[in-house]
Amino acid sequence: MAAEKDTDKIIKKELTYIQKVWHTVAIVALLVGVILVARVAFNVLLMMLAGSLIAVYFHGFGDIIQRRTRWSRTWAMTASLIISFLVLGGLLWFMGAKIQVQIAQLSSTLPHTVSTFKAKLGETPVGQKILESVSGGNSDSLMTTVQTFLGTSFGVLGDIYIILLLGVFFTASPSIYKKGILLLVPKPKKELGEHIMDRISISLKGWLKGMMVSIVLITVLISVALTIIGIPMTMVLGLITGILELVPNLGSLLAMIPGVLLALTISTNTAIVVALVYIVSQTITANIVTPLIQKKIINLPPALTLVSQLIMGTLSGALGIILAVPLLAIIIILIDELYVKKIN
Repeated sequence: MAAEKDTDKIIKKELTYIQKVWHTVAIVALLVGVILVARVAFNVLLMMLAGSLIAVYFHGFGDIIQRRTRWSRTWAMTASLIISFLVLGGLLWFMGAKIQVQIAQLSSTLPHTVSTFKAKLGETPVGQKILESVSGGNSDSLMTTVQTFLGTSFGVLGDIYIILLLGVFFTASPSIYKKGILLLVPKPKKELGEHIMDRISISLKGWLKGMMVSIVLITVLISVALTIIGIPMTMVLGLITGILELVPNLGSLLAMIPGVLLALTISTNTAIVVALVYIVSQTITANIVTPLIQKKIINLPPALTLVSQLIMGTLSGALGIILAVPLLAIIIILIDELYVKKIN
């Protein structure tokens, strides 16, 4: 009898061990599967994040309307959607034709401007070395990198359409998606899950508010200043600068390039003045907007922000660069709530 009991214990231990092995294998396989799916559908996940930011904007605008008018939530959100699309449509209607003409002019002018710049650069020994470093294989590699950064999943218009559609869906019934996420959280942790989601929402609202103020301010400053100086196509240059404001660190440098190149066709002194205009405008915007952003969003280290942009740009092109900062903020909040606060 004792021998039989010992045999039963050994068999049970072996079964328990085998079950643990299979559980481990299943967990590892599930994680690998999730990682593979996330890698393949990463751009789709980013578009979902972009759609969520659109919904955050609509809800933020709806909150303002509700506070000012005392309307019900439904009417405030409806007004938020209608007013936003009417303003966007009005801007496209009144300014679209002029912007389209200026874009065509810029597209036809820049190649000649770049050729002129190369010719002037080649007149100096330092300039010749710079041209040699970006020619040949290095030039092809640079173009490949640029194409990767500017690439999108379904084309620019397709991505914009999907993001707007997702934003409208998330705006119409946010509680469905919030409850769906909370269903994945164990009951004892649901309160923590709601707290994390609220903190992420506040952070994204702060980032979005700061970005909108920054975009409008820098677009107006650059457009007015370049018009005073006498640079052509100021509306498009201002719009490019405003859009690139979504990309911290890199955006201001990239926005300066077409403006300075066009100024070089007038004179070197004009190019220097234009460069100073960009630098001063960016400084003014940063000093006004950065405190506003940091009140609502966690303080992100500049080096970490730059690294996240480079990684996201390599993985997902322009959309990844734009969404690198809010995605980094979400990751830091999750690490802070789920790990840092526990160990401290």
